[in-house]
Amino acid sequence: MDIGPSNPTPPLRRDRQARWLAVIAKTRRGPAAALARAGLTVLAGAYRAGLALANLRWRLPGAVRRAPCPVVSVGNLTVGGTGKTPMVAYLARVALAEEARPLIVSRGYGAAGGRPNEEALELAEICPDVPQVRNPDRLAAILDWTASELCDLAILDDGFQHRRLARDLDIVLVDTTRPFGFGHVLPRGLLREPPSALARADLVVITRAELLTDDGVARLQTELGAYLRPGVPVLVAEHQPSRIVLLDGTRRDAGWLRGRKVTAACGIANPDAFQQGLDRLGAQVVRFEAFRDHYTYAAAEIDHLIEAARVAEAEALVTTRKDFVKWRPLLEDRRDDLPLEVAALGVDLAFTEGEDILRGRIRDLLPSPDTRKER
Repeated sequence: MDIGPSNPTPPLRRDRQARWLAVIAKTRRGPAAALARAGLTVLAGAYRAGLALANLRWRLPGAVRRAPCPVVSVGNLTVGGTGKTPMVAYLARVALAEEARPLIVSRGYGAAGGRPNEEALELAEICPDVPQVRNPDRLAAILDWTASELCDLAILDDGFQHRRLARDLDIVLVDTTRPFGFGHVLPRGLLREPPSALARADLVVITRAELLTDDGVARLQTELGAYLRPGVPVLVAEHQPSRIVLLDGTRRDAGWLRGRKVTAACGIANPDAFQQGLDRLGAQVVRFEAFRDHYTYAAAEIDHLIEAARVAEAEALVTTRKDFVKWRPLLEDRRDDLPLEVAALGVDLAFTEGEDILRGRIRDLLPSPDTRKER
C-alpha cells in the first residue's frame, strides 16, 4: 500500500496483529468482530485472574530480593513501544555524566541463537561505553556481573513486571497514543496490567507528548494521578528526532529529510508514530510499509523494499534505529551499489516538564563522588 501525506490510510501490516488491533480498537465492526471481542473479553478475565494470583506471590516473605547495587526500572503498562530504549539510554548518560558506572540489564526478548536483540544492539550504538547483560533472571544477571565488576546503578530495561527484583526507583512510561491500551488487559486490550498497578510506580513519564495539545497532556496527567500514590510525579517528554544515520555511519541533521521524497519501512510496535514523525519533519513519504514488532528480516525483503523505493523514484529508504541494526548486516556487501540512500532516523527523549526531578532521583541513588574516587 502506498501512503503519502495526503493518504490517511493506516500503514500496511503483514500479520494477524493488524486484525487483532482493529478488533480491540473497534475500528473493525460487524457481527464477526463483535463475537471476537466477546471471546477476547472472556480470555482477558482469565488473564486478570492469573495476574491476581501471581501478585499474591510477591507478598510472601523472601519472594522479592534486593541486588547489591541500586536498581532503577524502566517499564510500561501496555505492550508496544513507549520509548523505553531512549529512556534507558538517557538514564545511562545521566549516570555517566556523574562519573558513575551504570549497567543495563534486560531480558533479551526476541534474541535468536544467543545473539543480542535489536534493543541491545541499538543501545550498544547509542551508549557504547555502557555494559549490558541479558538474562530473564535479572537478579542473577546483576549478581554475576557484580561478582567481578563495579556497578553503581543497574538499569532494568522493561522491568516493571519483573517483580522478583527489588528496585529503588520504578519508572513507568505512558505513551500518549495508547495511554490505557484501549481500556482492557490482554488480549482484549493492550494492557499488561490494569491501571491500578501504577500504584507501584515511583515516577511516571508521559512520552510522545508532542502528539497532544497542552490541555490534552494536562488531562492525561490528571487521569494518571488518580492511580498513583500521593506525591508521585508525572513528567512529560517528547520524542525528538535527533539525527539521520546512513549506512556508512555518516550522520545528518534530522532536517535532512525536509522536502525529500522517501519511502519508509519499520518493524516496531507503534509504526503509526514513526510515520507521524516523518511527516512532522517534512519528508515526502510516498510509500510506507510496516512489519510486525521484532521482525526478523530476510535479505530478499530488504531488496524488495529498495526496489520499491527505486520504482517510486525516492531519494532514500528510511527506517528506525531499531530496524537499522538488523538491516545493516544484510546490506554491508552492497553498500556502494545501492541506487539510493538507506538511512535510520534516530530519536531522543526531550523532557518538557520535570527533568530536574528525574536527574535528582538518579543522583540520590548513586554513591557519593568521594566514595567513587576511593574505589
